[in-house]
Amino acid sequence: MKTTPSKEDIEFRTAFENGDIQAADFHHRDHLRLAYVYLCEQETKPAFELFRRQVKKFLSDNGVPDDKYHETVTSSWVQAVRHFMEMCDSASSFEEMINKDNRLLDMNVMLTHYRKETLFSDLARREFVQPDLEPIPQY
Repeated sequence: MKTTPSKEDIEFRTAFENGDIQAADFHHRDHLRLAYVYLCEQETKPAFELFRRQVKKFLSDNGVPDDKYHETVTSSWVQAVRHFMEMCDSASSFEEMINKDNRLLDMNVMLTHYRKETLFSDLARREFVQPDLEPIPQY
């Protein structure tokens, strides 16, 4: 699925990539929005690679320690955003998609796929760990 992101979504991505957004101002919803923009333009795997690279750069540029990055959480949320995009394929922006179905805004939704012990393990922080409760749909 390829969708064109809205002008506002592209402006958000540009601001993020240019370093115009500070770490204190980049929250869960913003992570989802950035994933949405990349997923509009690319298939899941290359979108995830770009997302990962940009988030790691963002963390570094903002003096956030490397160990704050979490591979499994990052990958899982990108997959979840793709899933919701597929379910809501008529959305023309991130805001429209979220307004149609806001379950992604619940930060605990990953705990329907992972046990806490698995998701918050050191291994899951370093490398992707498959869900141990319920698979995340793949596209």
